[in-house]
Amino acid sequence: MQTTAGTLGPDATGHATGTDICSTPPRRHPRPDGQDRYTISEVVAFTGLTAHTLRWYERIGLMSHIDRSHTGQRRYSNGDLDWLDFVGKLRMTGMPVADMVRYAEMVREGESTYLDRRELLESTRRDVLTRIAELQDTVAVLDRKISFYGDAGRAREEEGNR
Repeated sequence: MQTTAGTLGPDATGHATGTDICSTPPRRHPRPDGQDRYTISEVVAFTGLTAHTLRWYERIGLMSHIDRSHTGQRRYSNGDLDWLDFVGKLRMTGMPVADMVRYAEMVREGESTYLDRRELLESTRRDVLTRIAELQDTVAVLDRKISFYGDAGRAREEEGNR
């Protein structure tokens, strides 16, 4: 299925469409070549998300409309899986769910929201860089402590050998 205006995710080739400006190609899911319709249980297996979480994402507007089979069963597309991969990246940044939903709504609104989307992503990026710096500082403290205890252990061994 090719992505159309108002939907989320890259086109069938994995390239960003006019409605989603992700700059890097999405991670390839372990999905069969040529297939573009997946059940909720297959999506659970591909993503590690629970069926409850997938239905919740749809209910709160984080996912665009998910197609249904003639029996009413959800049918996810490759574009949906790519979008879920991107949402996973946003979750890793610590972005609040409300901001993720707002981003999804802006994507559905189209090109007129590019500036707002960029500002939201830039703000999130700044937050991530701040956290990275805090974690690097924490690693430096741990390295100093590890070195201290390593030196103290060697000094103690040398004393015992005298």
